[in-house]
Amino acid sequence: MPDNLLSATERTILLTTARDAITRAANHQALTPPSHQGVPSALLQEGASFVTLTIDGDLRGCIGALEAYQPLLDDVWEHAIAAAMEDYRFRPVQPYELSRIRIEISRLTAPVKLDYKGSDDLLSKLQPNVDGVILREGRHRATFLPQVWEKLPRPEDFLTHLCLKMGAPGDYWQIKVLEVSTYRVEEFHE
Repeated sequence: MPDNLLSATERTILLTTARDAITRAANHQALTPPSHQGVPSALLQEGASFVTLTIDGDLRGCIGALEAYQPLLDDVWEHAIAAAMEDYRFRPVQPYELSRIRIEISRLTAPVKLDYKGSDDLLSKLQPNVDGVILREGRHRATFLPQVWEKLPRPEDFLTHLCLKMGAPGDYWQIKVLEVSTYRVEEFHE
């Protein structure tokens, strides 16, 4: 979790921004980025976020950035639109779905490389329910937010599914030392 947590007001601004973004995108309205006028300075600092959309607890879209490159407010805006309209796993969000969609925002810390020697060492260094994990090999990369531990609580299953998401065999983490990074999130939702 980031050291400097967002205030309730800052969280509300981000959730409102995300809701406005997906509503405008689904209704094919102008996608004018949010104004920075009067916005708390914490939201104008560079930040990385993932925006997750669900309907009745089922995933409806999730897109984000692993590293900060723009103001957090703009990052949430951009990824809310992308989660609603560009997640390749789903068709674009339709206006009739908006009232059922719930928004979750995850604000990420900077990823930290995890040094390990083999699969047993990797398992011992992961912190379930705390770590978000990035697997990388060459141009291939995949991540799971810490919230995924709720559905995949066994580290072995978590890593197997992450390898599959990366496009590798499920047991790849057991036979190859991959580039692994971890991060934490501050998660909040509507």
